[in-house]
Amino acid sequence: MRATEKVNVSGSRSDNCVRVTILGSGTSHGVPMIGCDCPVCTSTDPRDRRTRPSIAVEYGEHVFLVDTSPELRLQCIANGIRRVDAILFTHHHADHIAGLDDLRRFNVLMDRTLTCYGLPHTVEVVRQWFRYAFEDDPDYPSQKPSLRLESLDGGPFELFGRHILPIPLMHGALAVLGYRFGNVAYCTDCNFIPPESLERLRGLDVLILDGLRRKPHPTHFNLDQAVETACRIGARHTWFTHIAHALKHAETDAELPEGMALAYDGLVIGSG
Repeated sequence: MRATEKVNVSGSRSDNCVRVTILGSGTSHGVPMIGCDCPVCTSTDPRDRRTRPSIAVEYGEHVFLVDTSPELRLQCIANGIRRVDAILFTHHHADHIAGLDDLRRFNVLMDRTLTCYGLPHTVEVVRQWFRYAFEDDPDYPSQKPSLRLESLDGGPFELFGRHILPIPLMHGALAVLGYRFGNVAYCTDCNFIPPESLERLRGLDVLILDGLRRKPHPTHFNLDQAVETACRIGARHTWFTHIAHALKHAETDAELPEGMALAYDGLVIGSG
């Protein structure tokens, strides 16, 4: 499978076309890691340079972000992201929310407040971390994001006329969310998918799934577990993300089963 392949999703192009851009495919340290001279951190393959995990999802004229990584500004510039209509959070760890302040630029571009969605505990941590953004302080000395926080209960919801299906997952002991958009699903940061969530992942064309490294980890799928889980889900194409510096892109891809590959920063998974 070619890494830049366009993947069809069901439905007409005008109504159900989904286009996903992998803004960041790395783990919480990013790759290269600070002070590391391993073969991946010193690789000249651009696919081995991984910023922290996030994606942009395009449905027609609307764009949703899933998470706001610490490199959000650079990711948006690199991938030509000029509008954002909403933000969906998977969970509240720093590598997934620390770039939230960069959303203030999209307030200017969109000329409106943006709504951020997540589980109640995620929303509460975001509110605490970025308290200045949610306080009415006329003396605040600089521009700040204009955001609205909305809690999700794990059930399906509509966003700009599109059906969004949250996928409850476990990230160690922490409850987190993946998301399904039509026949494309994004499930980062997990090491267990409950049976009811597996049912929500049936019939996928594209699955983007946590696949951290070869060595077992207490809160992430390692590569063997990710491959096994992907086989159980049975998507036509699976891309592994949240990748540490232990996996070299070209070598790992050559070992993966047909229809599976490592994601990389800037990968566009389109529909046609």
